Amino acid sequence: MITEMRNSKQFYTGITFLITVVLLLSCKEDFLERPPKDTIVDGSFYQNDDQVLAGTALLYNKVWFDYNDKASYNLGDFRGGTAFSAYNDRGNVEFNTTANTPENGASWRAFFNVVGQSNTAIQNINKYAGAGVSANVKKYAIAEARFMRSLAYRFLVMNWGPVPIIENNLTLLSDTTIARNTVESVWKYATREMRAAANDLPEVALQTGRLNKWAAEAMLARYYLTRSGIGASAGSRNQVFLDSAKYYAKRVIDLSGASLRPTYEELFRFPYDNNSESLFSLQWFYSGPTTWGTQNSTPAYLAYSSDIANGDGWGGDKSATLWMLQQYDGFITNGKTLDQRLKATFMLPGATYPEITQSIPGGEQKLVFPFAGTDNNFTSIKKYVTGKAKDVNGEAASQRYGNDTYMIRLAEVYLIYAEAVLGNNASTVDATAVQYFNKVHMRSGLPAFEDPLTFDVIFKERILEFAMEGMAWYDLVSLHYYDPNKSYSII
Repeated sequence: MITEMRNSKQFYTGITFLITVVLLLSCKEDFLERPPKDTIVDGSFYQNDDQVLAGTALLYNKVWFDYNDKASYNLGDFRGGTAFSAYNDRGNVEFNTTANTPENGASWRAFFNVVGQSNTAIQNINKYAGAGVSANVKKYAIAEARFMRSLAYRFLVMNWGPVPIIENNLTLLSDTTIARNTVESVWKYATREMRAAANDLPEVALQTGRLNKWAAEAMLARYYLTRSGIGASAGSRNQVFLDSAKYYAKRVIDLSGASLRPTYEELFRFPYDNNSESLFSLQWFYSGPTTWGTQNSTPAYLAYSSDIANGDGWGGDKSATLWMLQQYDGFITNGKTLDQRLKATFMLPGATYPEITQSIPGGEQKLVFPFAGTDNNFTSIKKYVTGKAKDVNGEAASQRYGNDTYMIRLAEVYLIYAEAVLGNNASTVDATAVQYFNKVHMRSGLPAFEDPLTFDVIFKERILEFAMEGMAWYDLVSLHYYDPNKSYSII
C-alpha cells in the first residue's frame, strides 16, 4: 500500500538534496518581514532574537513548497480517492504511483528539504547564537525546527515506509553507510522530536502564525492514534497509544483556547489565515508577481477556469470522485444534502459563490457554477480557491496566492478523541466522545448523530471534513497499519 522508492539513484538524489542551500525570503506575516532576504545564513547572522526568529521563518513555507504545490492533493486526495483528474496526474489517480511519478519525487525532495533545513537551523543556532539572543528565543527556535523535522518524517514514513533518520547534514558528505530505519523506529523518533517540541514551545506563540505548545500536542494526538495500529496483533491496536492520543487531544481541546469556526465555509473564505480553529498552517504570502517559493501556488491548479482566477485556473479536469459524492448523506438518492461541506469543498452546477468574481462574455459577475453558456455537468474543486486578485485585496497573481494551508485543525482533534475512545471496541456511546464528534458533525448543518459511534462513522466524518486537504491517503495508511484488508476494501 505504501509507495516505496527503492531505486538507489533516487534514494541518493533525495539525500543529496539535504545538502542544498535554501535561500531565505521575507513574508507577509510580521515574523517573516525580516531579513535575511536571498542571503545565506552563517555565523554572523544569529546575533539577536529577531535574527534567530528570521532564521527559522522559511520553515513555515518555502521548504514545504514542492509538497504543497501539487503533491499535497495528488498524494492526499487523488491517491486517497476523494478526487481525480480526468486527463492529468494519472499515476496517482489510477493508484499506479511509481518512483518516476513527478509528485512522488517532488514530495520526497520537499520532506527531506524540511529535514535538512531543520537540521541546519538547529546546528547554526546552537553554534552561532550570540550573547544578544535570549535563552527563551533560542529554545523556541530550536523547538520550531524539531517540530518541522518531526512532521516531515511523519510524511516520509507514511509514504515510503523505512527511511533514513538524519540529524547532521554534513555527515552525508563522507558517510557511505547510511541505511533506512524501520517504520517503528522512524515513528518513535518522530514522536520523540514532537514531544521535545511540545515541552519547549510556549502556550502562546511568540508571533501570530508561529507554533505553540498546542500545535505540537495536537500532532502528538495524531501520532499516537496512528502509532496505535503499528505492529498490531490480530488487528488489536495498542491501548497505551490510544490512551495517549486521547490524553493529548483532551489537553488541546480544554487548554489551547482554540475553537471551531461557526460555519464550515468560512474556513476557506478569504481572509481565513490563522483563525481560531487553525492549530498549525503553512504560512504563505503574496509579495508581487515575481517572487517564487513562498507563495501558495496550489489554487492555480485547482480553480476550474481562468474565468475565476488570475491567468491560471488549470483545474478544469479535476472533480470529486463518485465515492466521495456518495459520502454526503442524501446526495446520490435525492440530489441534495444538508451537509454544507459539499458546497464548500466542491462546486456543483447551480452553486453560487458571491465572494468570487467570474469573467463572462461582456463583463463580470459573482460566480455561478458553471456559467450558463457552458455545458459543465460535473463537480469542480472549491476548497482553497479564493478567486481573482480583486477578491483578495489584490493579493494574488498567476500561480501566486497568499492563503495558508491547514496542517492540523481543531476539528481533527475532536475526531481523534472520539476514535481513541472507540479504540478496539466495535462501538462506543461515551458521552464526551459523542459530544466531540457532534461538534464537528453538526457544524456542517447536519442533525446530531444519536447512534453509537463506530469506526466507519468516524472514518466517514473525517473524509467529509477534510476532503481536498490532503488527508484521505494518510487515513488509509493509518488503517492499513492494523487492518490492511479493510483499507483495501475502501480503496
